[in-house]
Parts: sequence; C-alpha cells; structure tokens
Amino acid sequence: MTLLLWSAAFVALVLAVRRARAEELAGTAPTLQEILLVAAGLRLLLLPLPATLSNDVLRYVWDGRAVVSGHNPYALAPDSESLAGLRDDLWQRMDHRQVPTVYPPLALAAFSWAALMPLPAPGQVVALKSLLAIADLGACAALVYLARRRAMPPHRVLWYAWNPLAALEVAGMGHVEGLGVAATVGAVLWLRRSETAASLAAGAGVLAKLVPLTLIPLWGLQCRRPWVFWALTAGVLVAGLLPVGLSVHGVPPGLKTYGVSWEFNGPIFEPLWRGLDALGSTSAVEGWLDARKSASGDIASWNRWYPFNYPQLHAKLMLTAALGLAVLLLSFRASDAVAGSGRVLSAVLLCSATLYPWYLLWILPWAALCRQRAWLALSGLSLLSYLPRLFPGVELFPWVFAFIWGPFALLFLRFSAWSTD
Repeated sequence: MTLLLWSAAFVALVLAVRRARAEELAGTAPTLQEILLVAAGLRLLLLPLPATLSNDVLRYVWDGRAVVSGHNPYALAPDSESLAGLRDDLWQRMDHRQVPTVYPPLALAAFSWAALMPLPAPGQVVALKSLLAIADLGACAALVYLARRRAMPPHRVLWYAWNPLAALEVAGMGHVEGLGVAATVGAVLWLRRSETAASLAAGAGVLAKLVPLTLIPLWGLQCRRPWVFWALTAGVLVAGLLPVGLSVHGVPPGLKTYGVSWEFNGPIFEPLWRGLDALGSTSAVEGWLDARKSASGDIASWNRWYPFNYPQLHAKLMLTAALGLAVLLLSFRASDAVAGSGRVLSAVLLCSATLYPWYLLWILPWAALCRQRAWLALSGLSLLSYLPRLFPGVELFPWVFAFIWGPFALLFLRFSAWSTD
C-alpha cells in the first residue's frame, strides 16, 4: 500500500508539473502564493505521521533533551549511565543508542527548542517536525525567488516544492535536511548580492549538517570577493564548531563511528567494496602491513592498523579521495552556482557510502531548477530502499539496489548535463 500511494503521488507530481508548464506557455505561470499553498498543504497532511520509515526524529528530540539537561551529547551516547534519568519510551524506540550524536550545533539548537516545549514526547516530535517543515517552506520560497532572478520558468520549482519525497522526509519523518537545505538555497540566492548574507547562510547550512561544506569552494568562486566570503564563512564555522571539538578533544566520536561504520545504498560504494573483496584487497594490504612491520621493527605501531583493513573501508578511502578531487575540479570549472551546486552534490552523493532517501533532498532543489532527469527520477525511485525496513528478510543488494540505480544510471548517461537554460 505504501508503494502504491508513493507511486500515485509521484505520478501526480509529474502531471502537475506538466500542467503548470502548459499554463506558463499560455501566459499564466503559477504564483508564489499558489506554489507555497500547495506545498504547505502537503506538509501539513504529513505532520501527524509516526516515525515508521525512519526514527531519526526521536534521536533529535533525545539529543535536545540531553542539551537542555546540561549534558554533552557529543561525548555521551544515549546508553550512557549519566543520562539514565532521561530514559523513557523515546529512548526505548531509538536506534544506535550506543553512538553519541553526529549533528552540528545549529541542528542541536533546533532539537533543544523542541525539547523545551512543555509537551509530552509525541508533542515535542510534532513541534520539531513543524519547525523543520516551516524551514522547508522557506526553501521553497527561496527557490521561487532564485528562479525569478535567473529568469527560469517557475514550474521547475514544483519538482522540489511539491515533491512527495521532500514533504515526506521533512514534515512526515522529520529529517533535519529541511533546515540545511533552506540555508543552502539561501546562500546561493545571496551569493552575487551580499557576501555577508551568503556566508551566514552557508555557515548555517554546515552547522545544520556537514554536507554543504563541500560547496564552500564553489560558492566562494562565484562571489565578487571570494576571500571575503571564505573568511566570513570560516569565522561562522570556527565559532560554531570549535567549542564542539574542544569539548571532546578532537573529532566527535559519533562522527568517527559514522564515517567508519555507516553504509547503506551507496551507488558506487556497494559494488566497489564487493569488487575489492573479490580481488583480495584485504590480503594485499595485510601483506604490505606485514612487510612494513618487519622492516621497521615497530610492531605496536603497525598492529594498530590491522583492525581497519577490510574492503568496505578501502572503498571509502578511495571514494573520499575521488570526491576531494571532484569537488576541486567541479568548483573551479563551474560558471554558475545553481548548476555547479548540482554537479558538486551529485559527486558527493555518488561517492557516499551511505545514501538514505532523505539525503537526496540536498540535490533536489538544483535538480529541479536544472531539470536534471536522473536525479528527479531517483527522488521517485528512492522509496524502494525502504523495502528492507518494511519487509524484514528483503535484502537491499542486489535486486532492490538494481531497481533503484539501474534506471538512474540509464538516465544519467543519457541526460548527464546540468543546465539552467
């Protein structure tokens, strides 16, 4: 039933976009008010949904409670005995209780706001989802203004504003991407008008979730005064992130765990690590470590690397290096911030070991404005990755993975360009 409803909603989106385009050609483009009214209605309908497809929003409220109670969620996991007094049904239903938070300070500020609401846990969850949905509506409005400023047809905004994925993942499941996407769209909106406003928005995006960090080089190069933008953004990030690093004496442990251990539906990662495993990368690296250990005589120093010798991590390291190079090349070659942001985020998602459906919200605004068919289609196909959660025993790889990424690959090869024309 879930898949049928999703399919119907996505077909309705396609028909709505086509009708809006036809009306534009007839001289009656959709207005900002009309776009936002429908977008708000979709999100309002989904606000009461329980956290079934993902329970991240429960963790958000828990992290907010930890902050409000005076504890450091970067240092203390929900399972910590120091937080035993906060445990309730919310704690029982959370995943990954052994991992400290991975969310940046602005996200935690939003979570803390919800935790301060004088409401029971379900009410705090709805309050947080409402806040994120309002931010997401702000992203929709900013997209309309951005489209007008770039002389793009307004109907393209509907691919994000009325997209079932955006409404479901922000208003329905309560993902913090709603906050981060609003900030990133705001940053691009202000790039050519005010480095100060753009840098504040860019910094807010990173402090909501770290993904926009990959866009900072590109955005700076698109400004009239790149170094002003970079300096101001760096100041915002230092002010927000330095206290976090000092509180845990380095990189937050939850972020380390996420980087090393998390993996799900990575389009290149999944086949890559399996290929490396078949080629015997673990044995090859072990042989190299053995040789270095014997040559140096420093057994203890080299022994610490053996636990990290497995094909999944090899694949992550390779993809991280490839992503770093891609971000630099795409940033310097970009002639437009809208299409350039889409290209950079395309590289980010393709190189990611973890790609949950809500991660697509980062690229969806730019795919909408550029009519990037592959990523727009993926916003409809992505719900298939929930099948293993909805039906225990169903494996993601290889068949569900193939049904998601096969059509995407065909469209991406055929329509790979990012263009604002």
